[in-house]
Amino acid sequence: MSLTLRSAAPRTSESTDQFDTRAVVVPRSRKAPKVRTGSVSRPGRPSRLVTTIKWVVIVVAIALALGPILYMVGMSFKSPDDILSTRILPSRLAFENWVSAFANWPILTYLRNSIGAATIAVIVSLSVAIPANYAIARLRAGGSQTLGLIVSAYIAPPIVAVIPLFILVRTAGLMDSVVGLGLIEGLMLTPVAVWLLDSFFRAIPAEIDEAAALDGCGPLRTLWSVILPLTAPGIVAVAIIVFILVYNDFLIPLLLTQSVDSQTLPVGIALMQGGREVMFGQMAAASLAGLIPIYLLALFLQKWLIGGLTQGSVK
Repeated sequence: MSLTLRSAAPRTSESTDQFDTRAVVVPRSRKAPKVRTGSVSRPGRPSRLVTTIKWVVIVVAIALALGPILYMVGMSFKSPDDILSTRILPSRLAFENWVSAFANWPILTYLRNSIGAATIAVIVSLSVAIPANYAIARLRAGGSQTLGLIVSAYIAPPIVAVIPLFILVRTAGLMDSVVGLGLIEGLMLTPVAVWLLDSFFRAIPAEIDEAAALDGCGPLRTLWSVILPLTAPGIVAVAIIVFILVYNDFLIPLLLTQSVDSQTLPVGIALMQGGREVMFGQMAAASLAGLIPIYLLALFLQKWLIGGLTQGSVK
């Protein structure tokens, strides 16, 4: 075998112009060392410890909120022996508590009276609070101390005004009436509604009123067409609070109602007593029956409230 050795001839200019065979040496970049993140969280994301603490707080809050309700559920299915023995879980499901509660007591009538009085109170309270808030917050009527004077009317406990209120209601002919009860409750809770609505009315920029005035809207038209749509979430929230306060009230219905046709559920539950014993099982069943309308109302209005927060925003 023969090998032919070729000498390296000098490259001509033509070959140099056509081909450039020079090798370009690129320096190798050092790879960045891998850093173990471990418990270090990514930017914008909470760490595992923070997430764990949040979940613990949520679970504890849910347990504290649902604990009394679950206890009432267990008591409503306990027999009298289980209640006296302080057992946590019933030995058997005593459905007779529910049957006896609705058979021996007019639970549905109590519920109807409570819902009716609370609805009337919400209408009365908002009918007074909305114009009052518009005059105080938007029109600057009454001075800076007007809101404080209105709220101070609710500072005194209701027991202080029991005797004058009883005489006033009896003179007006509103005793033992669901309408009268709702009217009195609504007027008594008007300071609370005014106080809660104040922040919603003041959060609206003053330029909104000026733009409405330039379009030819008067105060009433501005309130109805401009302010109310923007404060709809706050109005719904205040309506729910007033409804719950009236629905759960015990003192005023006990004072102003005397017959089954006008007594509310808290008063009716207080009357569930036998000759020598308190019927805790039936009272728990009636209390759970009274919770159902409130939970349904809150569940329904919660979706509407979330939609109102986006639709009623200031643009």
